[in-house]
Amino acid sequence: MKLTVLGCLGAYPYKGQGTTGYLLQTDDFNLLLDCGSTTLVELEKKIDPLDLDAVILSHYHHDHIADLGVLQYYFQLFPAENKKILPIYGHDLDEFHFNDLTMANVSEGRPYYETKQLELGPFSVTFMKTIHPVTCYAMRFLENDTGKIFVFTGDSGYLEDFNEFAKDADLFLADTYLFNGHEHHKAHFTAQESGTFAKNAHVKKLVLTHLPQFGDLQLLKEQAQVAAGKNISVELAAVGKELLI
Repeated sequence: MKLTVLGCLGAYPYKGQGTTGYLLQTDDFNLLLDCGSTTLVELEKKIDPLDLDAVILSHYHHDHIADLGVLQYYFQLFPAENKKILPIYGHDLDEFHFNDLTMANVSEGRPYYETKQLELGPFSVTFMKTIHPVTCYAMRFLENDTGKIFVFTGDSGYLEDFNEFAKDADLFLADTYLFNGHEHHKAHFTAQESGTFAKNAHVKKLVLTHLPQFGDLQLLKEQAQVAAGKNISVELAAVGKELLI
């Protein structure tokens, strides 16, 4: 299983770098996880977007879906033989945005639910509602053939349930938009909180994402590393970075 970072800033693109988007691949399955600003441009550097097997969205804030419409246009307008309908998974608690996932002869919106495990290609996916101004879900991906576990927080404020939800993850990709001193924020983790969740859950690798546009990112990493302890690898997400899980 491989995760490629297509965008990792929070809120808005800045100095050529985009917002949340990741390509999760295993065998011949290509899954796009969120679709923020510049996702499509970065995706084209890695694969033909028409080779996507599915898209899954944590929530409908614009920094996580900004490129979704143009991805649908790509599927609609790009000349290709045997074009497929693109499945786009999202929650249906926001009817307006969920309905936009479906475009006739292009894409099909498919709901996921917190109470039901989703079988998606080679993955079994479970969900947990986070603390955020709009409905958002964290996701836990189990690669069925290998038993490897990847956990993505989506966007979330402090939520103790991550101690269990991220348990034993091989990769914990954590929303870390805040430096220490802003704990128990209503929408995002601080570096200390990301590191503490990683430590409590016994994850193998912590990668900080949804990064701030300003401030010393090395300090952000150091703050997370102190909280995580010396036995957990802590890294910063970066556009183009590939993480083998």
